[in-house]
Parts: sequence; structure tokens; C-alpha cells
Amino acid sequence: MIRLFVALDFPEDVRQRLAGLGGGVPGARWTEAENLHLTLRFIGEVPEDQAAEIDDALSQISAPAFDVTLDGVGVFGSGRNARVLWARVERSDALSHLQSKVESALVRCGLPAEERKFSPHITLARLKDAPKDRIGRFIEERGLFRAGPIRMEHFTLYRSHLGKGAAVYEALREYPLDMGPG
Repeated sequence: MIRLFVALDFPEDVRQRLAGLGGGVPGARWTEAENLHLTLRFIGEVPEDQAAEIDDALSQISAPAFDVTLDGVGVFGSGRNARVLWARVERSDALSHLQSKVESALVRCGLPAEERKFSPHITLARLKDAPKDRIGRFIEERGLFRAGPIRMEHFTLYRSHLGKGAAVYEALREYPLDMGPG
């Protein structure tokens, strides 16, 4: 069995800026710069033969390259139930279009449909018992964070290796987006 997800990558300079937002929140486990990404679809554990089928289905996707803009930070959950600090990715028709094509391709491979609404974000930190006032201060101090437009020219199938420390992400394959007339 292998654990997979589909994501958009960001250039090194953008990942470093995102990683630079970290700090000041006790109980936060910050995402390593090299692991910062926008998940289009978490797949989870699948048999290796299904992974080949998933790769084939993703390689059939045709969608245009597009720009994304990062705009602000926020939190999933509230109070003591705050779970994730994130950077917001502005919604766009092109991003939604690509995400729905990825979802359709995976459902055709026999995966169950994703029940959660797509909420484009980059996970900055996972939280455990983080003080509410420190989360509020983090959001207040970094709320004006903005980056972009950032050109997305491919999406990637990743394998996630879980261990004692942070997960290690291995890019299995990049799928190019259509560059159009240039």
C-alpha cells in the first residue's frame, strides 16, 4: 500500500516566504519549507496497482496553466479546537477547473468522491492545544501576507512517507498544464 495525494507546488522563493511566517504559536508543528504545497486531492492509502491506474488517469488531464495568488492567513477550527494554521489561496475558475478534473479522474479510478468542499489553502502548521490569544495574534500580525501571481505550469502526484518526524513527500510524477499559444 502507498499513501498518495495530488498537489500544486510553489517555487522555492514562495515556500521560503511562507515558512518565514512561522513562529510565535506554542503547540504549533510548523510545515517544513520543502513540504509546503496546495493539496488538490488527498487520496490516502491505495494498492500499488491502483497507483499505476491513478497515474494513468491523471496523465490524461488537459487543463491550462494559470496563476494563483496567496492572500492572508487563517485557521481551521476555533478556540481549543483550532487544528490548522493556513495561508489562503485565492479561488479562481482555472484552479477550480483543475481540481474538479483531478477529482473526476480519481473517481473514475474507483476512489470514493471527496465529500469535503474544496478549500484552497497551504497548511503552515498543525496545532495542538495552542493558546487562542497567540493564534489570534499570529493571524492579526500576518493577515496582510500576499504573494503572487504565481504561475502554475504543472501539478504533481506525491507519495507521503509517514515516520516518527514530519512526513516526507516524494514527487512521483509531474503532469504539465497546457501553456497555450506563447
